Amino acid sequence: MASPTSANGEYDPKIDPARKPPRSTDPGWKYAYWPDLENKDKVECLLCGDHFRGGIKRLKQHLAGGYGDAKLCPKSTSELRKEMTAYIESNKRKRPIYLGEEEEEVVEVAANGSAAVHENEASVVESQASKVQPKPSSGTAAKRRQATLQFKASDNKKKPQTKAPKSVVEMMRKTPEEMVDERLAESYQPTIVSITKSKEEKEYVDMQWALFFYECGIPFNAAASRQFHIAVEATAQYGSGYKPVTPYQLGEPLLQKDVKATSTMREDHERAWKHYGCTLMSDGWSDKRGRHLINFLVNSPEGTYFLESIDASSEVHDANMLADLLEEKIEGIGRDNVVQVVTDNGANFKAAGKLLMERIPTMFWSPCAAHYLDLMLEDIGNLKEFKKPIARARRVTTFIYRHGRVLSAMREKTGGAGIVRAAATRFATSFLTLKSMYKHKDELKSLFVSPVWTGNKLAKTKAGLDVHDIILSTQFWNSVEDCLRASAPLLIVLRVVDGDERPAMPEVQALMKHAKEKITQSFAIQTKKSLLKSIMAIIERRWEKQMDHPLYGAAMYLNPGKLHPLIRDDDDATVGQLRGCFLDVLARMVEDEDTRDKINAQAMDYEYLRGNAFSNKMAKDNIATMSPLEWWRSYGDRAIELQRFARRLVSLCASSSGCERNWSTFEFIHTKKRNRFLHKRLNSIVFVSYNRKMKARFQKLRHKKGKNFDPLVVEDFSWDNEWADSLHVAPEGARGCECDLTWDLVDNAVGASQSLRGRKLPRRAHNVYSRRNSPHIVEGELGSENEEEENEDPHDDADVTDSEEPNGANNGGEQVEAATNIPGEFDDGY
Repeated sequence: MASPTSANGEYDPKIDPARKPPRSTDPGWKYAYWPDLENKDKVECLLCGDHFRGGIKRLKQHLAGGYGDAKLCPKSTSELRKEMTAYIESNKRKRPIYLGEEEEEVVEVAANGSAAVHENEASVVESQASKVQPKPSSGTAAKRRQATLQFKASDNKKKPQTKAPKSVVEMMRKTPEEMVDERLAESYQPTIVSITKSKEEKEYVDMQWALFFYECGIPFNAAASRQFHIAVEATAQYGSGYKPVTPYQLGEPLLQKDVKATSTMREDHERAWKHYGCTLMSDGWSDKRGRHLINFLVNSPEGTYFLESIDASSEVHDANMLADLLEEKIEGIGRDNVVQVVTDNGANFKAAGKLLMERIPTMFWSPCAAHYLDLMLEDIGNLKEFKKPIARARRVTTFIYRHGRVLSAMREKTGGAGIVRAAATRFATSFLTLKSMYKHKDELKSLFVSPVWTGNKLAKTKAGLDVHDIILSTQFWNSVEDCLRASAPLLIVLRVVDGDERPAMPEVQALMKHAKEKITQSFAIQTKKSLLKSIMAIIERRWEKQMDHPLYGAAMYLNPGKLHPLIRDDDDATVGQLRGCFLDVLARMVEDEDTRDKINAQAMDYEYLRGNAFSNKMAKDNIATMSPLEWWRSYGDRAIELQRFARRLVSLCASSSGCERNWSTFEFIHTKKRNRFLHKRLNSIVFVSYNRKMKARFQKLRHKKGKNFDPLVVEDFSWDNEWADSLHVAPEGARGCECDLTWDLVDNAVGASQSLRGRKLPRRAHNVYSRRNSPHIVEGELGSENEEEENEDPHDDADVTDSEEPNGANNGGEQVEAATNIPGEFDDGY
């Protein structure tokens, strides 16, 4: 091989390939060579001719500049410096480096290659790493420290800063979510740190939180929120020095992060939508600014998920517009996943539902069952037999809640309980309040014959005398009993369809049938035939004609706990009707003919409990005890086509109640003080609030599974009580009275019922005995047609107080507004 020569023919070592490593990809060798082949640790720079000991790495530092004692090459360009620097940083070896004997702290290299600096040195290292020192002082300690700074700076560029090492206690500690879940599940054990705290320290912290609630006007029930407990636990785990969030963080960056975190909940819901099918719910609402908002939610056994709200203020809300909106949401969920759409019962929504069923042949539109039950209760409450007692009961409650001393005395008699029940639905409130009054009727009667009442100047006013007569009137309470007999069975159905904890579709038709039977039995006497006819006509008009939907029948057919008792009782007509609904739904939802035939054949085996799937002993034994969805999941695997079809029907809800609860969330957030929220931010807040509340609600239900009253199971309802059973006999006389004096005799003695008739109307004697002793009621009872209507009382004495001041001055502390009850104050835990 010929030796490399220069232009003048002499040997040139700079271009000799033997003076460079063969097959090397290091870019430094383009600018260096070995001047002495016997000492390859020494290299020479081709640009400036300087010699360096330390190999090619030292030369690359010479070309890049800024590395230890390496002098920058005077002929190096900016491009060359960038090239060398990039190569050095990308190939830097990571190893533990000690800062020196005089330093106590050590830079540690983790298993994943990231460096962790103890907190005493971390801030110093980070601050100094950003500074470039062109010529550090000589010495071993200085070199090591400089190399350490370079190591830390380069590592920060590639990877995020590593957390400080955790203690053993911190590593073993559970997350705030786990701690709160254990606490709510009643399996919580206090930590050692909390046990060591004194009672005074705990009271001080409690007082600070209480002051926060009082100063900011936060509702007290917010302290029961799961998220509140998690936030407190997370702050405690963070430790002293936590800086709270700012209003800007709440409104912008943190809100967007929470929206993103809440969106991950959809993954669990989507799995349930695919497995069970789902219901798309929609309803409209106008906010305080006059904007028309339309909500979209999805319900499945996993729970209710809020998709979004649309500001449709600029649109004409006709059938085509609503159908397009609903179809767009269905496409986003998946056509195959949506079994039914439940909307408001307005004419435009009904027309939109029909258009949707034409566009999507496998889907159903259903009206909201809860809305029809509300209208049904409203119509029943407007009957002349019920309108008057409801108006009189309202007069009593408003009178009591208007005057503070009377309200306080009433609560003393009832043990702190109130008599007003605010219902989740508008028209159920009257009947729930009547039920509460009837429950405390003896206490109310005792109040209005006690010295607390007779010594009060309100007892001498026109309004006070009227309320006194109403409370002591036996006929008033008899009318209240009729109201409860007519409403209680329907309220049971309303509670079922209004809830979304468990699917209501397979239960609704059976509950309505049961409710009609109970109402018929309650008004079986001859004098009540006319009233019964009016009630049943309302039910027929509101339910039978408008809620005649095949989904209800098909879901009940697939409810083994309701179908097989009918089969055992040889109720062929009802069974045939249910099977007809099942076949109608099957023909619409399943397009493949072979699959339809398989499902139909398997349905016959299910109906007669035969075949491999349904002849199982456990399947037969658990028909009455398991919910329909659990039964099909447990025993339908051998009839897989029917099982898939059944679980899509028995997992459906029957109302759009989730939308109504969502409007309350909008109303809470979108107050007059906050009505400048943009709709996007408002929607984001509601999205986070509603979905997290629903998740916490279902988690709470799962924690307390088996402990709560289940409204879906008819047998769990106690019909034999003063709410529903017409034959239930309550004890006579006041509570604790052992004498023969009854409230009927008191009514007769004081003439309470006679006073209610009016002074200028013909009076008739009424039976002093209760209707429990004699079911025949004379014609002169309350509610007769010749009596005047009981609307607002013109002599309500709204400005009269029960103050004992001689001048009759109005003591503001004694006034209690009737319609401003604290939410949840009168909840009886039904």
